[in-house]
Amino acid sequence: MALSSDPALRERVVLLDESGAAIGTAEKGTVHSDRTPLHLAFSCHVFDHDGRVLVARRALGKATWPGVWSNSFCGHPAPGEDPQGAVRRRARTELGIRLDGLELVQPAFRYRAVDASGIVENEVCPVYRATTADPVAANPDEVAEWRWADPAALRTAVAAAPFAFSPWLVLQLEAWPSYGRAGT
Repeated sequence: MALSSDPALRERVVLLDESGAAIGTAEKGTVHSDRTPLHLAFSCHVFDHDGRVLVARRALGKATWPGVWSNSFCGHPAPGEDPQGAVRRRARTELGIRLDGLELVQPAFRYRAVDASGIVENEVCPVYRATTADPVAANPDEVAEWRWADPAALRTAVAAAPFAFSPWLVLQLEAWPSYGRAGT
């Protein structure tokens, strides 16, 4: 079988059983459907040295939740890839930034959500917090627009209009009472 010329179709995700153990892999470009199997992902919230958080509006070409505002970035570790290495790789790919002070803040975060088109996200998705001093150079295939926001203002906006944000961001903020404070 010939490899696709589309890198998203060649990228592999780690499939998981209900206990979170790896049971195989699948092509990322084919795994998200109305029957998406449980798989491994990650989310990262990037803060600047002034305490603002980077929020990104997903590109309109994204398969799931196109055009909604979300956390700084998300991704999938490749099979056998170090999770923190995957987060750092994705920060460079999606936002053109290097990360400092990367820490795992929600190791057991898991969610399942269905978008308006019927596509399911079904992920074990550890959540990371990081900082950067780099200027953002967002990849337009991934990010439609981005802003630095006050964490308290982000919480207020998400509470007022959760439909405008990714469901994983809404759930992560609910489970993260100290959001925005360094070291948490």
